[in-house]
Amino acid sequence: MLTAERKELLLDRLRVDGRVVAKEIAVELLVSEDTIRRDLRELAGEGKLQRVHGGALPASPANASFSDRSDLALAGKIAVATAASKLILPGQTVVIDGGTTAQQLARRLPLDLHATVITHSPTIAIELVNHPSVEVFMIGGRLFKHSVVACGAVAAEGIERVRADLFFMGVTGVHPAEGLTTGDAEEAAIKRSFSQRCAETDVLASSEKIGAAASFTVVGLNQVAGVITDQEANNKTLKALKKSGVAITFA
Repeated sequence: MLTAERKELLLDRLRVDGRVVAKEIAVELLVSEDTIRRDLRELAGEGKLQRVHGGALPASPANASFSDRSDLALAGKIAVATAASKLILPGQTVVIDGGTTAQQLARRLPLDLHATVITHSPTIAIELVNHPSVEVFMIGGRLFKHSVVACGAVAAEGIERVRADLFFMGVTGVHPAEGLTTGDAEEAAIKRSFSQRCAETDVLASSEKIGAAASFTVVGLNQVAGVITDQEANNKTLKALKKSGVAITFA
């Protein structure tokens, strides 16, 4: 089998099974594990998968630029955002993460909502300009352009002064074994800090993020209240999440 054919088979297995185990594929194709690991390494370099111990998982489309992600799986993001908006009670203090699903959440907050929103995303703040009864507090810092959010030491210091009822967290991947992941170490740290300062964390996870993984863990699945998704209930990853005790809200 040619290298290109082998790589295509690996990607097909990821699409069908949601994971690839290097040892199993090597036995099946009668090649060495080193050969499969090299293929996986090269595919990961092309952004087509995420390598994990022993094999690979699908790479999340959320690794693309902010503008490219804005229209990706838009219906799913809107559904997730609509479901999330119903969790906010009048008078609460809510942290809204950056990202395209969070942007849809901000757009779907009722105009008559009385609440306080804390965000490190200028995109989210702008969406709330015309909400007369929503107080908006911004966390500053170095702009991480991929997600259009503030990161770094200045942002971390600002978050230390925050206490909130809810944190709507955006992630790149949700996986029962790899947990909640994102593609940048600093962004993962900021999400972690927000989660620690909020009474409850809910994960915004449109279907393309379910079963995917990125390089940096944010928090464990046992550290969030639940996952909000538009993925179908019979999805294998969601079944595994529910079996492990993760609460799932279907949009």
